[in-house]
Amino acid sequence: MTRSRFLFTLCAAALLFAAVSPGVRAAEEWKDVERVVAIGDIHGDFNQFATLLRQAGLIDDKEDWSGGRTHLVQTGDVPDRGPDTRRILDLLMKLEKQARKQKGYVHALIGNHEAMNIYGDLRYVHPGEYESFRDRKSEKLREKMYKQHLDDLARSQPGNGEPTIDEAYKEKWFGERPLGYFEHRLAFATDGKYGRWIARRNVAVKVNDMLFLHGGISPKFVAMPLKDINRTARAELADFARLREGMVIDSEGPLWYRGLAERPEAEEEAHVEAVLQSFGVRRVVVGHTYTVTGGAVMPRFDAKVIIIDIGLSAAYGGRLACLVIENGKLFALHRGVKLPLPEDQAALLEYYKQAAALDPQPSPLEAKIKLMAENP
Repeated sequence: MTRSRFLFTLCAAALLFAAVSPGVRAAEEWKDVERVVAIGDIHGDFNQFATLLRQAGLIDDKEDWSGGRTHLVQTGDVPDRGPDTRRILDLLMKLEKQARKQKGYVHALIGNHEAMNIYGDLRYVHPGEYESFRDRKSEKLREKMYKQHLDDLARSQPGNGEPTIDEAYKEKWFGERPLGYFEHRLAFATDGKYGRWIARRNVAVKVNDMLFLHGGISPKFVAMPLKDINRTARAELADFARLREGMVIDSEGPLWYRGLAERPEAEEEAHVEAVLQSFGVRRVVVGHTYTVTGGAVMPRFDAKVIIIDIGLSAAYGGRLACLVIENGKLFALHRGVKLPLPEDQAALLEYYKQAAALDPQPSPLEAKIKLMAENP
């Protein structure tokens, strides 16, 4: 289905649902925060996320906020690859309200997969996601949407341009849109429950002297002020016509850039310094690139860059770790144990050995440890 046809269908279906009241745009700069917990990509794994929140002291056994004044920063990529996105988003929305009552805060940032679910790139949606939206009206809604689709085809492709409409065509169309599909799409539309909430989040925030975002800041966007990055993303997600040449889908944009995680430090060092200076911070914390971390929070450039996508979801190995900052001191909470996070290369090897000893054996960190030992 073309994007224009999809949007037409989505708008028609939206008439069946009540509107959700708008949210409040999130603040983007915070100072004097004593404790921060930063969690990377979740990818549809509720149990892993809840376990990590408990280990960090942020929720109790009833999954209510118990973190007091702590700021939780989740750097995006809640959706896709696992079945529990809806449940995770509901938890984040609940904790956001509860944390504020205790003078804490939940910063749920936009990752590339949040954006993809809003603008309709569904390549990585787990079948369980659609199933979680299925209800007793799903079959009737899908039939209604199929009839609308046929009417749309007749208007847009009269005569020879129209495909053969038979049972095989219908079966294929239904197969690509399982029950719950349209409810999922409506929920992630910009006026839907989750789409509206996500689209009002930030792409990046500053907490104390640290910048948090999903992918990274590339040379292309290093001079763009923080407020403009967030405003641009919101504007593009509110108007899909802006996406084509925009920041949200740009491989160099803050939702996608991997250079801070992947490029050799000698080649990226000058750019890292430019990022720190431009945004007025000492460190940058990103997710998005679990392949480099080996399952542990990973400092680079003497901890001026910290990678926190550790493969939390079962889809990526089910690792358990996050970043904790307490009164400016850095720690990795690795499988429930707080380890000081090294701020220089000399201490990295010992840190990885300590983390590996906490993992189910064999630890995924063994390859990294071996490489570092052979190339000190």
